[in-house]
Amino acid sequence: MNKTTIIEAKQCVGQQVTIGGWLNNKRSSGKIAFLQLRDGTGFIQGVVVKATDEEMFQKAKSLTQETSLYVQGLVKEDDRSPLGIELEVTGIEVIHEAVDYPITPKEHGTEFLMDHRHIWLRSKRQHAIMKIRNEIIRATFAFFQDRHFVKVDAPILTSTSAEGTTELFHTKYFDEDAYLSQSGQLYMEAAAMALGKVFSFGPTFRAEKSKTRRHLIEFWMIEPEMAFCTHEESLEVQETYVTSIVQAVLDNCQIELETLGRDTDVLEKIKAPFPRITYTDALALLHEKGFSDISWGDDFGAPHETAIAEAFDKPVFITHYPTSLKAFYMKPDPTNPDVVECADLIAPEGYGEIIGGSARIDDLALMEERYKEHGLDHESYSWYLDLRKYGSVPHAGFGLGLERTVAWISGTEHVRETIPFPRLLNRLTP
Repeated sequence: MNKTTIIEAKQCVGQQVTIGGWLNNKRSSGKIAFLQLRDGTGFIQGVVVKATDEEMFQKAKSLTQETSLYVQGLVKEDDRSPLGIELEVTGIEVIHEAVDYPITPKEHGTEFLMDHRHIWLRSKRQHAIMKIRNEIIRATFAFFQDRHFVKVDAPILTSTSAEGTTELFHTKYFDEDAYLSQSGQLYMEAAAMALGKVFSFGPTFRAEKSKTRRHLIEFWMIEPEMAFCTHEESLEVQETYVTSIVQAVLDNCQIELETLGRDTDVLEKIKAPFPRITYTDALALLHEKGFSDISWGDDFGAPHETAIAEAFDKPVFITHYPTSLKAFYMKPDPTNPDVVECADLIAPEGYGEIIGGSARIDDLALMEERYKEHGLDHESYSWYLDLRKYGSVPHAGFGLGLERTVAWISGTEHVRETIPFPRLLNRLTP
């Protein structure tokens, strides 16, 4: 008998197949048992008819939630199913019976579900979010590699902070101090000077004591860096990239978006180019909306970003922030040194910043001046200064936070559901 998966069973209509999976749920009448089966690739309904096989019908009724099993059956078309098929069951082989599975179809509190994250992942909703995350990652690699970017892996253990902050996780590296990376950007700049256009994809860590729905302690970043690239050219790459990953999810995750109840009309509007507003103009907009407590030079918080985003139906770039608010490596605007050539991309619907990027300082004297202003240790950062000494070129880059992007595209309220095993202020397990 043909052994297949649920997702591949669409190609097996009219055939007898065997599927290895788990019992997600079940219901039965006096004559028919409906088995909701999952195997990781998808979900399918198995139908057992009492009149056809009394013994198998009783066996189906006795199955417990999350029991693992092999199911044999005939694949039949069914327009009511998201996959368009169902399984007419002809055989059931129990592999392992699950007893007292803790996550039942009833409502459970968030902390309970987080304590059981290792099995909460099996639920239909979490499965859908993880599949969307996977599609965004797949589409990311396709986007950059199709455009001749080279994937480069940045180190996780570093001797310095990428942005000069103190929100770092400290560890010992034999007899030296080391820190968990908060960004691979500085290393991507070095790689761009060797390979032209590069991107990294890896975990980053922020020792920020925040409990908001937008924050994780450990999260994943996509960080492209481009030599011979202006700030304007970088913005064009960013909006094209975001457009492409949204379209990839729309094309390849229709079942998952439907499972989550996502309004796809909103996503269909996400097409480049994106609107742009300067920090100064955004501040004026906030004042019009009644935010009288924020002045030029103050950073925007979540309520401010949400209010700005509400004025647009696409992601919006907020550009040219005050120099004092941004990292030491950002390039000043040549027409106004009080602001830098940078942009934050704010997602619609209150999801906040998903990208931060800028042109980088490529002038050696100006970078040395920034080192002094920010009190950076020349010995620790000497290699970064070398990039301005030996063949410096204009370059720019950005970082996209994967979990916030998954949350926005999938319509998930809290980022803790967008990573398999979230690390939060009060949570290091499971």
